[in-house]
Amino acid sequence: MALLNGHDSGASTEECLQRVRNLPGYTTPMFNGKDEQRAKVKVDVTAKGFIPRELVENEVDWFYSQLGIDDIYFQNESPSVISDHIIALFGAKILAYTKHDFNKLVIDLEKIDEKGNGATFIHTSLPGLTSTEGPGATCESRIDSLYLDSSTPSECYRLETYRSTGSISATAAKHLRCYFITKCSFPSPPPPPTRADGRTDIRTVSDTAFLERASPHTLRVYQKIMWQVESRYGPVMEVYEVEGTRERRLVIGYKMGGTSRFFSALSHLYHFYQLYSARKYVEQFSNGVTIISLYLNPMPDSTGAPIEHSIFQVMKEASLLYCLPDNPFFRDSVNSGHAVQEATYAYCGWVFAQHFCNRLGPAYHHLRNILDESNPSHAEVLNDIKRRFREETFTRESIAQVIHAHAEIIRLLYVNFAMVHYPTADQTSRLRPTLSYQRLQTTQPLSDSDPEQARSTSSRELPHFQQTNFYQPTKVALSFRLAPDFLPQGEYPAPLFGMFLVIGNEFRGFHIRFRDVARGGIRIVMSRNEENYIINKRMLFDENYGLAATQSLKNKDIPEGGAKGTISAFVRAFLFSLGCYLDFAPSLGAPPRRCFEKYIDAIIDLLVPSHSSGIKERHVDLYGKPELLFFGPDEGTADMMDWAALHARDRGAETWWKTFTTGKSAELLGGVPHDTYGMTSLSIRQYVLGIYKQFALRETDITKVQTGGPDGDLGSNEILLSSDKTIAVIDGSGVLADPIGINRKELIRLAKLRLPVSHFDKTKLSKDGYLVKIEDQDVKLPSGEVVLDGNDFRNGAHFRFKADLFVPCEGKPHFKYIVEGANLFFTQQARLHLEKRRVIVFKDSSANKGGVTSSSLEVLAGLALTTQEYLDLMVFKDGKPSDFYRNYVKDIQAKITENAAAEFHCIWQEHARLQGAKPRTQISDELSIMLNEMHAKLEHSELFKDAPSRKGVMRRAIPTTLVEQVGLDTLLERLPESYQRALFSSWVSSHFIYRYGVNSSTIDFFHFARDLATGMIDLDIFEKPRRVWCGYQWYSDW
Repeated sequence: MALLNGHDSGASTEECLQRVRNLPGYTTPMFNGKDEQRAKVKVDVTAKGFIPRELVENEVDWFYSQLGIDDIYFQNESPSVISDHIIALFGAKILAYTKHDFNKLVIDLEKIDEKGNGATFIHTSLPGLTSTEGPGATCESRIDSLYLDSSTPSECYRLETYRSTGSISATAAKHLRCYFITKCSFPSPPPPPTRADGRTDIRTVSDTAFLERASPHTLRVYQKIMWQVESRYGPVMEVYEVEGTRERRLVIGYKMGGTSRFFSALSHLYHFYQLYSARKYVEQFSNGVTIISLYLNPMPDSTGAPIEHSIFQVMKEASLLYCLPDNPFFRDSVNSGHAVQEATYAYCGWVFAQHFCNRLGPAYHHLRNILDESNPSHAEVLNDIKRRFREETFTRESIAQVIHAHAEIIRLLYVNFAMVHYPTADQTSRLRPTLSYQRLQTTQPLSDSDPEQARSTSSRELPHFQQTNFYQPTKVALSFRLAPDFLPQGEYPAPLFGMFLVIGNEFRGFHIRFRDVARGGIRIVMSRNEENYIINKRMLFDENYGLAATQSLKNKDIPEGGAKGTISAFVRAFLFSLGCYLDFAPSLGAPPRRCFEKYIDAIIDLLVPSHSSGIKERHVDLYGKPELLFFGPDEGTADMMDWAALHARDRGAETWWKTFTTGKSAELLGGVPHDTYGMTSLSIRQYVLGIYKQFALRETDITKVQTGGPDGDLGSNEILLSSDKTIAVIDGSGVLADPIGINRKELIRLAKLRLPVSHFDKTKLSKDGYLVKIEDQDVKLPSGEVVLDGNDFRNGAHFRFKADLFVPCEGKPHFKYIVEGANLFFTQQARLHLEKRRVIVFKDSSANKGGVTSSSLEVLAGLALTTQEYLDLMVFKDGKPSDFYRNYVKDIQAKITENAAAEFHCIWQEHARLQGAKPRTQISDELSIMLNEMHAKLEHSELFKDAPSRKGVMRRAIPTTLVEQVGLDTLLERLPESYQRALFSSWVSSHFIYRYGVNSSTIDFFHFARDLATGMIDLDIFEKPRRVWCGYQWYSDW
C-alpha cells in the first residue's frame, strides 16, 4: 500500500488494500517427538525437587498444552532447559502470590548460545503495552544491539517472535512473548543466477530455515519487496489485509545496516496506536536486504482509531522511525503523549536549539570591539569566552529538559509547522486524509483556528523553514532548507544565501553557501575521543561557516561563491543499566560512508521535483525556485564523489548529476583529478616563480624545505615541477634531509611512484644527509646528535632547518619566502608575525586556488554538455581520454596559471605601492573581499543585459575547446541564467581588479567597460607561460 501526498490513495479500503488469505505466512513444522519429550521433562522436573511431586504433571501439561507456545520452541530446546523454564515459571507464580499481587508475576528466561549461533528469550508481556520495567523493557533493545544492528551478509541472524495464545496463569492476564534467534545459513558457494532479466531470485539468497518455513505467498511478497529495496536507497513498506479478520500485516524492507534499533522502535510505534503483534519476523538475505514482517491486531478494548485507519499512520510514521529510531522524545511518549511526528519535530528542534540558542550577546561584541583580535593573547581570551558561552549557556541536557517539561507547547508548535509543510491533497483525486492530518484539524494551532489562515500565519511565524522532506515516505534522514536570515549579523557578518540542516540516526550535518551559485567540499568531522566529539558537535555550524567563508576568499575569481558541507558522525551505545542510548565519538565505530550517503540522499529529496507515488511525494516549497548545488571532496569524502553523482542520476537528476560533484574519477565519470594534472601545484608554482622573477633568483640556487612528501598530491607535483635545491622533505613517514641538496632523480622516482620518503635509497645521500623514520629509536645523525624517538623528531623537524623557501604542502621556521600550499597551515596571527620579521608570505587562499579553478571548469563542462555529449567527450574510452578531454584539461591549466600569475602580480604591486606598510596577507584578504563584493554587485547589474558585452565576456570566460565543440549560442541556451550571471561577474571583476589594482576608481571601471563593449580590451596583460604540466608531461603546443 503506497501513500500519496500524505493521504491514503483510493476511495475505500476495498480499493486500496492488498488482500491475503487467512493463512499463516510461515509453516510451523509439527514436532513429532513432543510427547516423548514431555515425559522426559516430567521426570527431570520431579528429580530437581523444586515443584511438589503431585503438582509436576499438571504444571508440565499446562506448559505444553495451555500456554500456546509454538512447536519451534520444543523442537529447539532440550528437556533440561525446558524443565528449568517450567520451574522458573512456577517460582515466579509463588513470588507473585507472596506479594499478593499477580500483576507482579514476571517471567524472564533467556538462553544465549556461547558459540554465537543464536538465542532464546521468553518474558511476560501485556498485549498492546510497552513495558517500562522488567525484562520486557530492554529485551528487544538487547536483540537489536546484539543481533540485528551489526548485521552483514556474512554474519547475520533471523528472528521469529510470537505471543503465546494462553495466559501464564488463571489469575494473571499476561502472556509470554517468545523470541527465537538463529544464525543465518546461506548456501556456499552461492547458487548461480536463475533469472534471465538479471534480477535477484530470492531463493538463491535466502537462509535455509527461512526457505523451509516460508509459504509460497510469503516468498512472492518478499520477492517483490526485495526487488524494490534493490532499486532504491530508502525503505520499502507494504500493508496487507487478512481476509475475514481485522489483522493487518506490515512488511518493511531496507538495505542491511541502513538503520539501527529499528525493530524495538516499531513495537513502541504500534503500541502507541493500541495495536499488538501476534507474530513478528526479521529475515536477512545474503544480498544485503533485511525484511521485517509484523502481524498486527487491534486491542479488544481499544479506544484509539480503528486499525483500518491507524495502520496507515503506523506505516507513515515508520519512515520517521527509520530515520530516528531511538528518539528520546518518543520513548517518553507514555508521559508526553507525543506521536512519532511530534516527537521527531521535538528532536529536530532540540538539535536546532543546540546550535543556535547559545548566542554571544552584546557584552561579548562590546568586548571584541575593545580588544585587538590580531593580538594572540587577546584572541585567546575572546575564543575562550566564546567557547564558554557556546557550551555552558544552554547545554543539550538543559534544552532536552525544557522540551520534556512543555509537551503541550511542543505539540502546538508542531501543529504550526505541519499547517505549513503538510502536503495538501490533489483536489481532483479521491483521497482520504491520514490520521495525522485529521489530528491537525482538531488541534488548535498557536495562531488561528481557521486552517487556511493558520497556514498563512504559521508561514509568517516560521519563515526560516522553506522546504523539508519530513513527510516523504522513503527518506533515510531528515533534511530542511532554511532561510538563514535569523543568524545574528554580529556573529556571522557575511550573510548566507542558503542553508541546509540534515539530521540522521548516526549524524547531523549542515550545508551552507554564500551565493546562489557556489561550490565547496563536503567534510566529515572526525573526533579523537568522546570529549573532542562533544566539542566538535556543538561547534559544527561555526566550523562550517568558517570553512565556507575561507572558501569564498579562495573562490574569488571563479563563478562559484564559497560553500561547504560538514557532517558530524557518531555512534551510540546502549547502556542496559540506564535503559537508554548515549552518543559516542565516531572513532568508536560510526560508519562515515553511510553518514555521507544518507546526507546526500536527504538533500537530493529537496532538489528533485519529480513525483512517484509512495517513493517521492511532492513537498511544500516555500523557496519556490530551482536550485543547483555543487559538492566537492574534502576530508573523509574523497572516494565518495562518484557514488554521489551516480546516485543523483538514479534519483532522477538527469540534467545536473554531471555537476553535482567534482573530484569524480576521470575514467568512469569524466572528472578532472587535481593530482594527476597538478592543478593545485600549478597555482602554487606561479607564486614561487613570481618570487624568483622579482628577486632575479636562479631556481637551481634556491634552498627549499618541503612538508608533504612525494606520496601526496601537492608534495609529488611540487617535486616534479621544481628544479631547486631541496634540503629537507618532511612527511608522515619521517624526515629526509641533505644539506647539499637531496638527490633529485631519486626524489622524482618516489614522486612518480607516489611513495613516501621512507622508501628513499639511502645510498643516494651525501655523508651529511640522513633519513629518520617515525618508527626509528636511538638513531645517530651524521652530526653526532642522537634521535631518541623518530615520531617526536618528525613532529618538530620543520624548526631545525634554515632555507630560502618553505613550501608547506601538508600538515615554522627559518625561511625567507613562504608559499602556503596547505590549507590553514599557519594561523592568521602567525602569518602577520612572520611578515613583521620580513618573511615574504603568500597565504593559502591565494597560492593554492588552482584546485578550485579546476573544479569550477569541471562543473562548467557538466552544465554545458548534454548527457550523451558528456559520456562521449569526458568519460574515458578503453582507459584513454578523448582529444576533447586532453584539450579541455590544457585549457583548465592555462586558466589556473593565468589567474595565479595575475593575483601574484596584483598583490606584489599593491605591497610595493604602499611601500610595505600593509602585509601581503592582509592585501590578499582585502583583494578577495573586493573581488567578491564587486562580483555580487555586477551579478544583477545592467551591464549583464548588454548583449555585446555579455557575449564578449562569455566567449573569453568559457574555455576555447568548449566553445568550439558546442558553439557559443548553444552554450548560452544551455547554461542556467544564474550561472551565466555568476560567470560574467567573476570574469569582469577579476580581470578589472587584476588589471587596475585594488585602488582602482570608478573612472577606471568606466574605461574598462567601454573597452569591453567595443571589444578592444587587451587581455594579454600578463606574461603567459610557455609550457603547461599535464600528468608528468610538459605540453608546449597550447
